[in-house]
Amino acid sequence: MKRALVTGGSGGIGAAICRRLAAEGRHVYVHANSRMHQAQEVADEIAVGGGSAQAVAFDVTDPGGSAAALDRLLADGPIQIVVNNAGIHDDAVMAGMNPAQWSRVIDVSLNGFFNVTQPLLLPMIGTRWGRIVNISSVAAVAGNRGQANYAAAKSGLHGATKSLALELASRGITVNAVAPGIIATPMAQAAFTQDMIDRLVPMKRAGEPAEVADLVGFLASEAAGYISGQVISINGAMI
Repeated sequence: MKRALVTGGSGGIGAAICRRLAAEGRHVYVHANSRMHQAQEVADEIAVGGGSAQAVAFDVTDPGGSAAALDRLLADGPIQIVVNNAGIHDDAVMAGMNPAQWSRVIDVSLNGFFNVTQPLLLPMIGTRWGRIVNISSVAAVAGNRGQANYAAAKSGLHGATKSLALELASRGITVNAVAPGIIATPMAQAAFTQDMIDRLVPMKRAGEPAEVADLVGFLASEAAGYISGQVISINGAMI
């Protein structure tokens, strides 16, 4: 059974990805930082449905803490599927943004990607098979007012995705990014009215977390073995 780690697995999109990977027969590590109880709920739900899952907690911005947590997981063997989904918003127009807002958002999405992915690479390379999927955003593709920090972090993931894909292409490991638009999560529902969605999204609806999870599930499958280095948007034709 291949093992998968989903960072930010306790959130709306992350939980849907965990369920999708578990349905494909993967053992899923549902990651959280401060919301361990929610990660445990997702893991328990997967187990009740006949899947295999375990909740894990560590701070992706802490290199030493991340490495220690990952070492414990690697003691049971390589992790061959990594979904870097952890990310935060702290929005402000740049003229009013403070240094902490800039640094924290980049630290979680971009430095977190490195802190989680790098320790897993050599064990994954040893298996000659792997799937790395980085969750980006439409903000990184088109920009968004008040989100220069978030767009910068996610755009950085695009460059890292393409570079890492080249490094791992001969090792049977693919690396891709998925850039969702407006997805029906509690965070998005608080930020976007239906009128706003009608104006912004040609399909006139928010996407569902399960739709993002289906795309990630495909990219993490055997069938996607020739897709690598790509940034794939899922946004209802927004751009």
